[in-house]
Formats: sequence, C-alpha cells, structure tokens
Amino acid sequence: MLRFFIRQSATLAFVEALAFLFAISWLDLATGHQVSLVLFYTAPIVFAVWLCDNKSVFVIAGLAGVLWSWADLARGNSYPSETIQAWEIAIRFAFFLLVGLAGIGMREKQRSSDARISLLEHAQRLEKQIIEVSEYEQQRIGRDLHDGLCQFLAAIGCAATSLKIDLKEKGLDKLAANAGEIEKLISESVKQARDLSHGLVPVQLNEAGLPAALNELAVSTSRLLPIECTFEAAGTTGVGQNGKAAHLYRIAQEAINNATKHGKASKIDIRLSANESATSLSIADDGIGFSKNGNAINGVGISIMRYRANLMEGEFAIEGDTGGGTIVSCTVPTGAGR
Repeated sequence: MLRFFIRQSATLAFVEALAFLFAISWLDLATGHQVSLVLFYTAPIVFAVWLCDNKSVFVIAGLAGVLWSWADLARGNSYPSETIQAWEIAIRFAFFLLVGLAGIGMREKQRSSDARISLLEHAQRLEKQIIEVSEYEQQRIGRDLHDGLCQFLAAIGCAATSLKIDLKEKGLDKLAANAGEIEKLISESVKQARDLSHGLVPVQLNEAGLPAALNELAVSTSRLLPIECTFEAAGTTGVGQNGKAAHLYRIAQEAINNATKHGKASKIDIRLSANESATSLSIADDGIGFSKNGNAINGVGISIMRYRANLMEGEFAIEGDTGGGTIVSCTVPTGAGR
C-alpha cells in the first residue's frame, strides 16, 4: 500500500489530497463548532507535501483555510465584529500556509540529506571497486611474474649451468667461472622475482594464511632491502574470511614501504596478536618518524591504509614510539568488515 502511494503520479496524489480535505470539511460540518478539527485539516497538507509539488501544497493549504472558514460560518459561529472575523480567517490561512512551508522545508532538507548519503555511498562503492581492481591487477601481475618471468629466468639459469659445465669440460676455467657468476646472478634474480610475486599474491584466505604471509613478507623484506625485519605472532587469528587478511597484509606492506622510504628505518618489527574478540597488527620501526614528514603522513598510502581499516570496521592509528620511530597499528574486531 505504501509503495503504491509513493509510486503514484503527482496529479493523482493532488486529487486524493483534495478528496481528503473535502471529507474533513464535511466531518467538520457534521460535528458542529463545539469540536475543533483544526489538526485534521493539516493532514491533507502533509499528504501533499509528501507526494505533490510545491504549488499543489500551497493550493491545498489555501483551500484548507477556505473550507475551515466556510464550515465555521456554515455552523453558525458568530463573531463580535467583522474585524475579529477577518483576523480569525487570516490567522487560519497563515497557520495552514506555515504548515505547508514547514513541510516543504523539512522535505527539501530530507531530500538533500538523502542525496548526500547517496553520494557518499556511491563514493564508498567506487573506492571499494578501486581497491578490488587494484587487488585483482596486483594478483594478475604476481601470477605473471611467477608463471612467466620466474620460469623464463629459471630456464636461463639452467642454460648458464649447462654452459659452465661445458666450459669446464673443455678446460676453459676462466670462462666457466664467468658463467658461474651469471648462474648466481640469475639464481638471485629468480629469488627476487618470486619474492615480488609472493608479495603481490600473498594471502590464501584461511586462518593460517595471514601469519605465514606476514612472516614471508618479513623474510623477503630483509632479503631485498638493507634492513632487519622480524615477525611475531600470538594467538589464533580470525581474519581469514571476507578479505580481511588481505587488507591487513596490504597495511603491513604499506607501513614497511613508508618506514623504509620516508622513515629511513633500519629495523622493523611486525607483530600480530589475536583473541576471541579482535585481531591486532602493529608495525614498529626505528626510523625518524612521521612528525618530520608531514607530506608522507597525509599521503595516498596512509589514506588507503585508513580506508582498508574502515572497510573492516577496525581502528587505525599512527603514533610516535617513545624510543624514536613510528608505530602503525590496526585492530579489527572478529567477524566485522568486508
């Protein structure tokens, strides 16, 4: 029934408001001047505010004043003077017009609020889609690195090994040593490419995936960068569902990137702890801190970390460590988020 009223045309709603108004005036005549039905006359005005345009609202409000005055006179209600009668009629018209104006104001305010909420929800959906597209592209690039480049480099490594053996058999030890160096460089390239691919496709969405992925992130960070990165875990995490593990992993990645790029850190500690109600991730470094890097703390990376935390209905914070450096933390309630 409510859906029918909302979807009907403004013309039909105007006719219904008129019928409602005339029914109330007839009831007003039937009850006599001993019973006041002034509040009932406002019902058709509110109905018009809800379903009609502004012009129709003022027409209904004006007719309400006319019909109320007519019913009042038709019931035989007398006034001491024409001046008092004119005053009473003017007050009635002003009252109904004010009801109409107030209703229109409230309606426009509600529509404006609904429009802002709709725009905000649309922006949040777009942000989420951007994150999802980014995740998909990272995973695609990671798979291409692992299945394409890594295999290609491994094949080159095998060729270099075969070349080294052939050169040794021919007594060309110097050239064989050069081939051995090429073999080592290619082997290191394969390791780095695999580390990159694992960083892009890190987390299998199960409860054991996040600690394992964070540990691998710490190991690869220590291997690829001139810093010491450690990982500690306590408790059993409950973030294996709804993409929360991937969000926490990306927060850790971004925090490490900021610590090395902006904080000039030489040591990073990653800690993951969990209980029945929440999972907490913290990344602490010994760098110069964000207080000296205002542009960094307001950058895109920090905003994305905050947004990921909001998606999980979690709490995100960046604080200065008492001993220097920065602590990035994110606490996610169990079962929350998307």
